[in-house]
Amino acid sequence: MEQERLDGDLSPLKEQLDAAFDVTLSRLKELSDPLERAKAAHALAGRVQDLYGAEFQVVRNEAINETLRVGKLNSTQLAAQLGISKGRVSQLAKGAPPERLFLGSGKVIVALAEKLEDGKLQDGQDKPLQGPVIATEDVQTYERLRDLAEDVGLEITFERIPRGGNVRLNRNNLIVICGPRLSPLIEQILESDPHLRFGRDDEGWHLVDRNTGKVYRSPMDRGENADIAYFGRLPRPDGQGTFLYIAGIHARGSGGVVHWLNTELANVHRELKAKRFSTLVSSRFDPETLEIVESARITPFYRPEGA
Repeated sequence: MEQERLDGDLSPLKEQLDAAFDVTLSRLKELSDPLERAKAAHALAGRVQDLYGAEFQVVRNEAINETLRVGKLNSTQLAAQLGISKGRVSQLAKGAPPERLFLGSGKVIVALAEKLEDGKLQDGQDKPLQGPVIATEDVQTYERLRDLAEDVGLEITFERIPRGGNVRLNRNNLIVICGPRLSPLIEQILESDPHLRFGRDDEGWHLVDRNTGKVYRSPMDRGENADIAYFGRLPRPDGQGTFLYIAGIHARGSGGVVHWLNTELANVHRELKAKRFSTLVSSRFDPETLEIVESARITPFYRPEGA
């Protein structure tokens, strides 16, 4: 009873600490100068070691790695800036590749949407509706994303978004794979993007570039083995951070984003860090294995004003 009372008394404080941590970590990741990011993260890691040290250490090690890689300072100069030994700088710089931070700094959670399975039987009749399932294409996309995350030293897991699309967005290290038709919440957040949006008309779902007016329709709707996907970092409802978002016009298109990230992750991280953006990625897949075989970014990295 005493422990339960104590936990209850501390609950508001824990919520305040979590909110402050989310804001601090988000701002820390967005510092464009790697030396300033390294110094800030190093100072914070020492002060909050017992609470969130591991998170700040990841950011610090990545920033040290980048500072040395771009030649801003040598290891002796950086050691003097951080107040540690040259050997310690070398040790910290040998950690996981810096681009891992684009995906997350702790355990990454990938949220996948459930839907009711439908389709056709061999005699052409509609299949009876099954219970909620995750699309095979989304599972395959998660598996490729898991491979990528593990390659850069991240732990990753997935959770289901129940029918209705009610996903808890106010947390760190979250990647959501869910079309707007399956989640009114996601649909509302996508409306905040001033550059790209999903649309629907008599011909079906499509994507629109609001800057050029160009409408992107899925080649799959013409019988081709290709699709187009939205990829972005969107604002959390609580305003305390962001989450990564992937959605194809069809489920297969989401895999194209992961295929593209496999070769572009380092470049994307170098350009964007943890800042908000949105872009479109096209991809083609093998009709037999359904594996993505080709992918490319087809719009600029659009940025919201002030981000």
